[in-house]
Amino acid sequence: MEELTVEELTQKTAKLADWADYQKGSIVSRKIIQKETGSVTFFAFDQGQELSTHSAPYDALVQVVDGEAEIRINETLHRVCTGQILMLPANRPHALKAATRFKMLLVMLRS
Repeated sequence: MEELTVEELTQKTAKLADWADYQKGSIVSRKIIQKETGSVTFFAFDQGQELSTHSAPYDALVQVVDGEAEIRINETLHRVCTGQILMLPANRPHALKAATRFKMLLVMLRS
């Protein structure tokens, strides 16, 4: 995908699924917006890649753009797939594992 700045994104569209490519054995992330009030980051996970249990002081919204992931919040396991969203509540432990290669948009709400 061609590199676009946030300013350029106000002038033309971009296909979200193309924001980052899969890389074997890796997690690729690309920050789209970073503000005091929150951030928007795009991720591409190769199958089996994971983020270990952690928590954040802010709510976050996950939107799966491609593939499937297993997201654990506290002790509850959620399987999310293309087109689905899931809220990660502030200060609650969560972890994520790519069930297949998958891409997601993470919106962090700092308020």
